[in-house]
Amino acid sequence: MDERAIYAEDLGDDISLEMVLIPSGNFMMGSPEHEIRRGKQEGPQHLVAVSSFFMSRYPVTQTQWRAIAHLEMIGKELNPEPSYFQGEDHPVEEVSWYDAMEFCARLSRATDQEYRLPSEAEWEYACRAGTTTPFSFGETISAQLANYRASTAFGPGPVGEYREKTTEVNRFSANSFGLQDMHGNVLEWCSDNWHDNYIGAPKDGSAWLAHANNRYRVARGGSLDYFPWNCRSAYRNRYEPNILSDIIGFRICCSSPSK
Repeated sequence: MDERAIYAEDLGDDISLEMVLIPSGNFMMGSPEHEIRRGKQEGPQHLVAVSSFFMSRYPVTQTQWRAIAHLEMIGKELNPEPSYFQGEDHPVEEVSWYDAMEFCARLSRATDQEYRLPSEAEWEYACRAGTTTPFSFGETISAQLANYRASTAFGPGPVGEYREKTTEVNRFSANSFGLQDMHGNVLEWCSDNWHDNYIGAPKDGSAWLAHANNRYRVARGGSLDYFPWNCRSAYRNRYEPNILSDIIGFRICCSSPSK
């Protein structure tokens, strides 16, 4: 990965937030009808063209969260210590969609750059990293590749350790775009409102906000408590934006950093 493909945003006190370039490209969003444990909300598959952007290498950690939570409020207060599973390099959780949006707003003001949540299309494109299999690392999943309810197997995959807690964000191997923890550990908020399927979905990678169920927001990626089939690249779920859960965190994006 060349120097232009990654930069570190300085959050102060020797804390940084590493951002990775996600190249532009086209992909088939959603899952094919034959995929194991496919949900009807994952279709119909459709071609999406995604422009390049930067995405944080990991979900936002508790250390990174704390650095921004102590900055001046913009729209709402933030709890600097919200997480149930404690660990400096563990993902922050027990944060609502509104909390994640406030984090992005404060970081944007502090750095004079526009940080935001990924669109659902951007998230899946980044997760797949050019693959078409259920997971970015292939047809199945194991406890050596991700943190999930590994006491249950997926297809021909092995049974493994169900850890029952979050793990450090840099524990598992990255996908070919250089992103880690895209499967399991914590669900990740996206900017989109929830839609029951992809009929009428944007084809340009933008967030889908129109004609939506405004009660819910999209969360992707599965979690430490999810079964393996709920950690697939195409899996999608919905949550009320004010919910606090120890299985939900987020990662951030930046479209045009001035670095």
